[in-house]
Amino acid sequence: MTLFTFNVIRLLSIAALTAGIAFLLAPVLIKFLHKIKFWKKEARKKTITGEEAGVFYSLHKEREVTVPRGGGVLIWVSVLIVIFLFFGLSYFSHPWWFKKLNFLSRSETWLPLFTLLVAAIVGLVDDFLQVTGKGKYVGGGMEFTRRLLIVILIGLIGGLWFYYKLDWDTIHIPLIFNFPAGIDISLGLWIIPLFILVMVASWSGGVIDGLDGLSGGVFASIFGAFSIIAFSQGKADLATFCAAILGTLFAFLWFNIPPARFYMGETGILALTSTMAVVSFLTDSVVVLPIIAGVMVMEVGSIILQLLSKKFLLKKIWLSTPIHHHFEARSWPVYQVTMRFWLISIIFAILGVAIRLLG
Repeated sequence: MTLFTFNVIRLLSIAALTAGIAFLLAPVLIKFLHKIKFWKKEARKKTITGEEAGVFYSLHKEREVTVPRGGGVLIWVSVLIVIFLFFGLSYFSHPWWFKKLNFLSRSETWLPLFTLLVAAIVGLVDDFLQVTGKGKYVGGGMEFTRRLLIVILIGLIGGLWFYYKLDWDTIHIPLIFNFPAGIDISLGLWIIPLFILVMVASWSGGVIDGLDGLSGGVFASIFGAFSIIAFSQGKADLATFCAAILGTLFAFLWFNIPPARFYMGETGILALTSTMAVVSFLTDSVVVLPIIAGVMVMEVGSIILQLLSKKFLLKKIWLSTPIHHHFEARSWPVYQVTMRFWLISIIFAILGVAIRLLG
């Protein structure tokens, strides 16, 4: 058996195993979240500018106070179980393939695993503050400035690790200037502020967690895309890590598609957006990240355009933002909005992978 074949088998097997573990854990988690009533006490009534969010409230006033948050716990706990299971098995010399199943490595998976875990814990704290109505944020939750500073800190740690530990200070720009190979640009220390910027921008895309099944499907296409890119670069451990996340997202979706049994919450959103940013650097795909995560760009862009239109034109473009709520307000069934956004996300992911592989 060649190393290539073994790595393909390992990637697919671990993705399936992680999905299976997550699938078994989900009913237990759902039961626990319902038992402690881990949902918001009231749907959001205000926009980020302090105005009445009448359209959003009318659409979500019942669902958000009966469906628990915290479903993201399923994702990162399942990944942790699998990655440390095979790390432990790697200490056994027989059979020989036990050692080969380990995909925890300093150069490829230490940083994304650290990011996933730290961001998930911070997000879980935020979810707790939201469901209890505590914190300084409107409606409960960690105040915006504090969350932003935490995301910046995670980005700073990542940037420092890249520059000083991995000796990495370049970004690859595909297609431009040197078709089809692209060009590498050395940034030196500027790689650190760029890392922070990408981390914050990725976090802003977390607004997709607002509709049954939407976030899980979008993140599945994103991490599937990065798994392909990483594997094509010979980074089998990182590709397997992304595939493990992909597996948990499939299991998550089983319980999150309409009608949702739980929502991802900040513990999932912050963990996945932060890890996504790190993986984009590890695969040298920062330039194509806005394409691969195109739906998230659309969502954030709709909010920005809405705010600018209300400020300068004194009128709204969309009935509600992010844009998936606009289509929901236009009486599109939830499943229709979700599945169409999945399709768009898959197309963006395919396009981003194709552009990156050209380099």
